[in-house]
Amino acid sequence: MTAERDLLDRIPTGLFIGGEWRASTSGATFDVTDPATEQVLARVADATPEDGDAALAAADSAQREWARTAPRERAEILRRAFELVTARADDFALAMTLEMGKPLAEARGEVAYGAEFLRWFSEEAVRVSGRYATAPDGANRLLVVKRPVGPSLFITPWNFPLAMATRKIAPAIAAGCTMVLKPAALTPLTALLLTSVLQEAGLPAGVLNVIPTTRAGAVTGPLIRDARLRKLSFTGSTEVGRRLIADSAEQVLRVSMELGGNAPFLVFEDADLPAAVDGAVLAKMRNGGEACVAANRFLVHESVAAEFTAAFAERIAGYRVGRGTEEGVTMGPLVDAATRDKVESLVQEAVADGATVTVGGSRVTGPGYFYQPTVLTGVPADARILGEEIFGPVAPITTFRTEEEAIRLANATEFGLVAFVYTRDLNRGLRLAEELDSGMLGVNAGVVSNPAAPFGGVKQSGLGREGGFEGIEEYLETRYVGIADPFATKEA
Repeated sequence: MTAERDLLDRIPTGLFIGGEWRASTSGATFDVTDPATEQVLARVADATPEDGDAALAAADSAQREWARTAPRERAEILRRAFELVTARADDFALAMTLEMGKPLAEARGEVAYGAEFLRWFSEEAVRVSGRYATAPDGANRLLVVKRPVGPSLFITPWNFPLAMATRKIAPAIAAGCTMVLKPAALTPLTALLLTSVLQEAGLPAGVLNVIPTTRAGAVTGPLIRDARLRKLSFTGSTEVGRRLIADSAEQVLRVSMELGGNAPFLVFEDADLPAAVDGAVLAKMRNGGEACVAANRFLVHESVAAEFTAAFAERIAGYRVGRGTEEGVTMGPLVDAATRDKVESLVQEAVADGATVTVGGSRVTGPGYFYQPTVLTGVPADARILGEEIFGPVAPITTFRTEEEAIRLANATEFGLVAFVYTRDLNRGLRLAEELDSGMLGVNAGVVSNPAAPFGGVKQSGLGREGGFEGIEEYLETRYVGIADPFATKEA
């Protein structure tokens, strides 16, 4: 507990605006709670609409000079930030475990993943390029250049407090955009720790401004309607994303939306079953199931369903639930009571509709928002649990007979973020890559997220891509310059 208190005492708890830490203009703060104990960890400044306006003003004021900063200088800041985050991996991991609940081992994995966005985009910062060409008719020259979009607003979720911040901040820094970050009120500490590291890495004042708040709509709404803002990037629910897209139309903002998911996990009759079980455990249980890319529906060929289910359930039953700081714990709490209550409701409804609990199936008594890792079989096709994002450690299993039926069931959702497929048939894998409605596909792999790959979905899972070569394009505008034929005035 001494190490925990020491870390919490070192994390800034104010707003960060124009390069300075400050209190809210109202003087208000809000509690950040440990979901494993329900005890208060820290009190953080609660931003007001006036604070939001000050943050955007600082970003707007810094934009011109930041855009002119040499790409190499921006790259070096990102590289230093990568090294600092990596050196302080234990601090970041503990901060995430305390405020979000995931076990320390998983939190360390997120540190490595989140830091890699800083390194990846430090390398991309110096590779932004345009083109120079002769028009087809030879009458003029075509110059195409890339410029930063401008001041950007980032609204990040609680489930990956570091990675969801670096995945947006890093490409914006690389492209030359200034930023206002509103981290999730449930997990602001990791973002505030990252902000202090970026300040230490040499990020100029006003480039990044951070405004934790419990009044998200009141604070970010005016920013989205402000002509100084030119970009909005949001990670969260589809319901909120729809509203933000509508609000963004007034200023015709560039938007990136990483929204909800309902990932199918398909296991075919020819699958390597031990590998499929390993992949299923990763796809479902990583982050306690609180991930938009978590497998939400398990569709298993009827000929291997019994064998797969038995092996999968045995693995799930072996999870140890507890506070993420405790030795041997492999499953932490859900983030809050509302999340646990929703998971509990989905399971109870599925059982009432005829599903069978193979493992788990109830909350854990005592303090903290714990829910048992759960496997359900015989889930009816119309059960709510198959149509909604579970965001918890619950795996509903259904069966299919043919490839065509599997595709139909997998695509029977408004979402299209990611899908997972286990099969030894290469041609089938290629067919599914074209037939499944998802922005990402894992073939014989239970984890697909990678900073070097474009992350994003189709349908109501979002717009735009984060990561990969494509990630920096979300923060760049294309400008065309037409130049008169340089030979037209050439003296004889």
